[in-house]
This record gives sequence, C-alpha cells and structure tokens, in this order.
Amino acid sequence: MTPWSDMFRTFGKIGLLSFGGPAAQIALMHRVLVDDRKWLAEADYLRALSFCMLLPGPEAMQLATYSGWRLRGVPGGLLAGGLFVLPGALVIFALAFFYAIYGDLPATAAAFAGVKAVVVVIVIEALLRVAKRALWGRRDWVIAGLAFAGLFLFSVPFPVVILLAGLYGYLTAKTDAAKIVAPVAVEPAFGVPLTLAALWAVPLIWAKATGATFLLEIGLFFSKLAIVTFGGAYAVLSYMTNEVVQTKGWLTTPQMMDALGLAETTPGPLILVTQFVGIVAGYEQSGPGLGLLAGLMVLWVTFIPCFLWIFAGAPYIQWLTGQPRLSAALAAITAAVVGVIGNLSVWFGLHVMFGKVTEMSYGPLHLPVPDLASLNLIALVLAIGAGWLILRRHWGLVPVLGLAAAVSVLISMVSGAA
Repeated sequence: MTPWSDMFRTFGKIGLLSFGGPAAQIALMHRVLVDDRKWLAEADYLRALSFCMLLPGPEAMQLATYSGWRLRGVPGGLLAGGLFVLPGALVIFALAFFYAIYGDLPATAAAFAGVKAVVVVIVIEALLRVAKRALWGRRDWVIAGLAFAGLFLFSVPFPVVILLAGLYGYLTAKTDAAKIVAPVAVEPAFGVPLTLAALWAVPLIWAKATGATFLLEIGLFFSKLAIVTFGGAYAVLSYMTNEVVQTKGWLTTPQMMDALGLAETTPGPLILVTQFVGIVAGYEQSGPGLGLLAGLMVLWVTFIPCFLWIFAGAPYIQWLTGQPRLSAALAAITAAVVGVIGNLSVWFGLHVMFGKVTEMSYGPLHLPVPDLASLNLIALVLAIGAGWLILRRHWGLVPVLGLAAAVSVLISMVSGAA
C-alpha cells in the first residue's frame, strides 16, 4: 500500500506545479503517476480520464481525486483532490483581496489592462486547442456552429445549449452491441456520496437559517454552475459573466475579465476563477469579512460536487466508459463547447478592444455592436504581441501576462507624464 507520506509529497508537488490549464495538468499527472511512480497503469489512467471528461467540473482535479482513490480509497481521493486545489485557492485568496483593495489605483488598473489583452489570446488558444480535439467531421462543425449562433446571436442560456447537444449525441449514437461493456459486479457504496451531498448543502442551509441572503444566493448560483460546467471554465465563463454582471450586478465586465487573467497566473484548475468572483463580489457588498465568507462558500459548492461525482462513479468506470451512447453525448457536448468558447473569444475581444459596445436587438436576434471610434489601439497592439509570443513562439502564459502588464504600466506612466 502506498505510504501516506509519498502521496502527500507527490500530489502536493502536482498541485504546486499545475499551471497551464487541463492539458498541461493531465500531462504532468501522467508523467508523475504513470511514468515515474508507476502507481497507475496506462490503460487505467486513460479510462479514468475518459470518465472524468464525462463529468461536469474540472477534469484534471477529478483525475487527481480518482488517482488518490485508487491508491488509498476515499481518504486518498480527498488528499489528492484537496492538494490539487489548495495551492491555487490560497493564491486566489491573496490576489482577490489585493485586487479588491488596490484595484482602483492607476498603476494596478494599467497592469490589468495589459492582462486583459493577453486574456483574449488565451481564450483564442483554448478555442484552437479544443477545436483540434473535438471537430472530426461535418456533424461536429454543425453542432459547434449552432452552439455559437445560439449563444452569440440569440442569447440561448448555456445550460440549454449543453443539454441539447448532449441529448442529440445520445439519441443519434450508433450502437454496436459487441462493443458495449456489460455491467460490472461491484457492491453499491452510497454512504460516501450521500455524505458529500449532505456536506454540499450544509453551508446553504446555514446561510438560509441565519438570514445571510447574499451568501445563500451566491451559494445557490455556484452550486448550479457546478452541475453544468461541462467543457471547463472557458465554456461557462460567458454564461457566468452574463449572470454575475447583467442579471445579479455583483461585478462589472472589466472585473470579470480581470478575474480570468488572475486565475490564469495561479496553479490548479481554472475554475478557481469562481472563487475570485465570490471574494470580490462579497467585498463589494460588505467589506473583507463577507468577501472571505463568500470565497469560502464558492470554493465549497464548486469542489465538493467534484469529489461526489468521483466517489459515486469510480467503481463503475469500466462500464460507464464502455457505453457508446454516453461517449456520443460527450462528443456532441465537446463539439458544442467549441462554439461556446468561440462566443467567449468574440465577447472578450469586443470588450477589450473597444471602450463602448452596445447590443442591437431585432426580434429574437441580439447582436453586440462596437463603437469603432472607441477602439483601444494599445490593447490591440498588446494582444497582437501576446498572440505572437504564445501562438508562434510558444512562451508560457505567466511570462507573457507579466510582460504585458509591465508594458501597459510603462505606457500609462509615459502618457501620464506627457
């Protein structure tokens, strides 16, 4: 049996080095857990990855949780998943409070202007990466196109887009009885999933009982988000922004873009951007105390479900990953995510490059229209430079973010002095 000390060191190292998004995180875990430590066989690792991609939530964090579960059961899964999230969560707490306190300073605002220009490129890179993996034929392109049009032109809610794509893939799947894996004979274990489901509800019940209206509202919203986060943080970001900015008024559009930029600089899953949103929203409502509680609430309701899905489904991975209809539903959802991220990239690009963007409505059609006179040339130049460094020169995200922030601050100082 794997010693606890070895697990702590190994998964702690993975958590501290898990920069660069899910692709880099999954590759890092493969190298450490399969190649170096040989704790998992290649086939088991790939089967677990396929299962995690079927689930809502960050697949890399869930893969770490599954790996810990395979080694030392539920305690091992809690340790591995917790260590994957904890370093980034601590950094986000520090960055979010710094942002809430000092975000209005001219130098800080200039730095974030540079960060937002890089975020446009980061989202485009994610779009290209997911499209390369997901779009294999005409049907996939059509699904992606319809998802983009539904979101960008007709404001169809993100959960509806994902549900329709998954349902279409499931119903139109070509099944081969010879390839369907038979149900596995395992003893049902409901205790841990039911306990986690109860724990998921505990802070919501407390907020309701104590009359903490804001914490209850933010907890319920991010609980719902945890159920529909297929495709990762990029896929749900435009939906989250629409709800947080336009519907609930917790943050502004620039603050949401700053949140993604800061989340890109931290280890751990990118969905930690939700924690940043909770902290800043709470701080804006009633100062640092509520900011801390809101951050903890969001962190809890975002990641407790991740453990729940893994511990409930892990014994059935071989059977679940052998179901053609589930695989087809996942493929259709992944294709739709390309359109979702395409919508996000256009939305980000418009709001970063133009100071004024208005929405024109023609019946059910809603079209964002930028004011060409409000074009931000500095943001455009920074985005082009960042695109060259990331897409052509293959620089890491953190150095490019730092360089863009520094250049933006320098330009602000020079223009201010002039």
